Formats: sequence, structure tokens, C-alpha cells
Amino acid sequence: MLYSPRPPHYSERKRLQSAVVLILLLSQISLCSLLQASRGSVKPFVNFNAKQDADLLRKAMKGIGTDEDAILMLLTARSKEQRQEIKAAYKKAHGKDLVKDLKSELGGKLEDLIVALMSPPRVYDADQLHKAIKGAGTNDKVLIEILASRTSEQLKEIVKAYKKGNHYSACEKKSWADVCVFLLITFQELFAAGEGKFGTDEDKFINILGNRSAEHLCKVFEAYKKIAGCDIEESIQGECTGNLEEVLLAVVKCAKSVPGYFAESLRESMRRAGTDDETLIRIMVSRSEEDMLDIRAKYKKMYGESLYRTIQEDTEGDYGKALLYLCGGDD
Repeated sequence: MLYSPRPPHYSERKRLQSAVVLILLLSQISLCSLLQASRGSVKPFVNFNAKQDADLLRKAMKGIGTDEDAILMLLTARSKEQRQEIKAAYKKAHGKDLVKDLKSELGGKLEDLIVALMSPPRVYDADQLHKAIKGAGTNDKVLIEILASRTSEQLKEIVKAYKKGNHYSACEKKSWADVCVFLLITFQELFAAGEGKFGTDEDKFINILGNRSAEHLCKVFEAYKKIAGCDIEESIQGECTGNLEEVLLAVVKCAKSVPGYFAESLRESMRRAGTDDETLIRIMVSRSEEDMLDIRAKYKKMYGESLYRTIQEDTEGDYGKALLYLCGGDD
């Protein structure tokens, strides 16, 4: 067994808090070496001129009709930093807010994608977390994905953006999702300093996962399979349920391979009944400058077809074109 069953008084909130602690610990040491910005499909544009790009965008939106192709081709070929410079240049040259103009000219899924591209990455993450929490229900998938796959430094930036956006004041800690954000904000420095204390069998398991490098964990997982006769993921699925199971599976998958984790998530977003466009946009935007080339390679290895072809078959129009530009090519 992965760990002994908890007594009846062991609350679900305590188990979920432990899972979030794992996320915080793992992010400090295990993921940093796996995320390689140089492996992105989108690179800084050579001979970049923010004023010139701002003028081109204005021209594409001015007059009768909108040149969507010009907009998506330009913005998917600029880095996140360059897009922020374009926003500033657009405001200075034309006295208008570029994002507002884009929203007024575009619509539907293409609008969602382009607006996501125009947000600074960690601000986008914070907004996605807040969106996942607010309202009657919570989107656990978004919370798990973001908290389990971002590095220590990225999580710190998300916390700053979350606070700056006044999102935290809206939390009432009424759900496990709120617990995630509460712990992320309140205990980031505590666990980064290694001051967390553990006592239960479950916490020992979490402590082991959270305090080993990705390379060490992969060897632990191999040894675990030899001893237990099954993958650690199978044990987690057999011992855990609900959100705790999803969190532990996500961090184990990320420890093994962040690109593999996102390749699987992309597959699920497109090869089921209907396309999960929110997940598709979120991953393609957030990983385009991180490790999209590695995600593409993993996708091809895992599913025997290219990510490019899958996107091409599951999407259409300018929205599909923009996603293909972010993908960066066929394998």
C-alpha cells in the first residue's frame, strides 16, 4: 500500500492541504531544471520594432473589416516581452488601448487566444486561477495544472500578480481551491525555507516527493515499480480519490516529464467528444515560449501523430491558424 488509511477524523481539507504543501515543495527544486525557455516554439522576433508593429496592428483594425490574418501572424511571432512593448507603443502612437481594440475587432475563440497572448504570463496565470475559483463551482483542473507545473520563481510571480489584481480579497477559503491559493500565498516562504514539519504516514510520502530532485525521483519511481510490481501512479489511483488523487498524479507526472504532462493534457483537450478550447488555449499560450518543442516531441512519441496535425484536425479558421503558429511546425 502507498500509505495506511487515515482514521475517520482525518479531514479531507487536511489531506488537500498536504497535497498543496507537496506542490510548493516540489516546485522549489524539481521543476526548475525541466523547464527550458530556449525550447519554446516562439522566439523573440529579430529586428523587432515596437512602433512599426503597433502601426501594422492599427492598420489591420482601421476602416471597414479587420485583417485577422495580419493580427494573428504578427502577435504569434513576437515574444511575451515584445508584445508588452507593442502595447506601450500602440498607446503612445495612437492614444488607444491595444487589448481593448483587439477585443472590439475580434470575437469568439480567436479573441480569447489573442487576449491571452497579450497578457504577461504570470498575470495570465493569476487571472486563470482566480477565474477557476470564483463563482458557484471551481475548476480543479486549472488549479492543479498551474500549481503543479510552474517553477518556484514563477509561483512567486503569480502570488504577486494575484495580490496586485485584488483576487485574494475575494477568497473566502470555502473550498479546497481557496485553500490552494491561501496556502500558496501564506506559506510560500515558510516551505521554501524548509521549515515545514510532518508527522503522519501520508505526510512522509509527501515529504519524500517534495524534497527530492526530479532525477532522484525518477530513480525512486523505478525502484518502487520493482518492489511493488506496479507504477507509482497505479498505487496513487488505488489509494487516493478525488482532488488529492489528481494533485498527486499531476506532480508525479511533472516530476517525470513536464512536456509529457502537457502532451497528455493537450491530447485530452482535443481527442474527446468536443474540443476543450479553454485548456487548449491555456496550454498553447503558456508553453509556447517554455517547452513547446519538447511537448511536440513527447506528443509524437506518445500518440504516433504530430501535435500540429491534431490541432489542424480539431480546430478551424483563424483560431486554428493561430494555434498552429504557436505550435511552430509539423513533426
